[in-house]
Amino acid sequence: MADPVSRFPYVPSQPLAGVTAGLFAASFLLTLFQIIRKRAWVWLVMLLSILMEIVGFVARIVSARSPGDLQPYSVQFALIILAPVIMAAVVYVVFSRIVFWVTPPEHLTFRVIWVPPRFITLIFVGFDVLSLLLQMGAATMLSTTQATDENAEGKIEMGRNLGLAGVGVQLFGFGIFTVAAVRFHFTSRQFNGDHVSKNQTRWKISKHYESLLYVVNASCALILIRSIFRMAEFAPGTQEIIEKKEWYLYTFDVLPIFIVCVLYNIWFPGDYLKHLGFRVPKSERHRPLDAESIVSQQELTTHVHWRDESK
Repeated sequence: MADPVSRFPYVPSQPLAGVTAGLFAASFLLTLFQIIRKRAWVWLVMLLSILMEIVGFVARIVSARSPGDLQPYSVQFALIILAPVIMAAVVYVVFSRIVFWVTPPEHLTFRVIWVPPRFITLIFVGFDVLSLLLQMGAATMLSTTQATDENAEGKIEMGRNLGLAGVGVQLFGFGIFTVAAVRFHFTSRQFNGDHVSKNQTRWKISKHYESLLYVVNASCALILIRSIFRMAEFAPGTQEIIEKKEWYLYTFDVLPIFIVCVLYNIWFPGDYLKHLGFRVPKSERHRPLDAESIVSQQELTTHVHWRDESK
């Protein structure tokens, strides 16, 4: 049985936490090497999320040794729950870079992408930031509330509601993003490939973007699985089942997120795309046009040409 003063409703496994920290550490070192090799600085966000997992599971080892101590328990709880939220943000960024890598400027429209192309990152990272803040509040409240605190039950209930709202926001935003990403996988095939070929030739990249797009879609599915698990964990009536078994955490949270890390280690974005700095160079940006603006520009060009001939 768990120690009666333990903050865990079960006896946490130190070896399992240690192995998990070690696996994430291996992914961290490989990711760091890949970032430096390809100068893919935007991927430092992914590196941060992996580091949060490492520190979270090291803190979990400490907490398992002293299950009644508040500080290590709070650290491991907060970092493990928040790391995937940050990981989702960098998936939005890499999808945005794929869109601009693949799509000719005249096709960068809402109709093709289902999201305003210039604001893909801004819109979905906005959902992610809101989700992060809500889950941060939930993690703080749930991990620091003592059973002896005044109105402890009310604080725990509020923490669960914040967590539920945070995961709900993430599921909503990430769900829309997943639909757009999967749809783009098919719509991108309508282009003749000249735009991609020119980019590959110019930047001497031989690997085709479609493999990376498969990884983006797979990572979306895995992060969604993790988010659904967290929503079930926060939802009323499920705590008695989910929170009392440690294997739920490792199966539905840790495993999907670790697979995401491994997928991007194998199919590193820097091997498929050139521009993975924090900002795309101005010379490589294209102003998205919608159908109406294209027509307007054509009409303007025709009108100017007619006036020149009439002089």
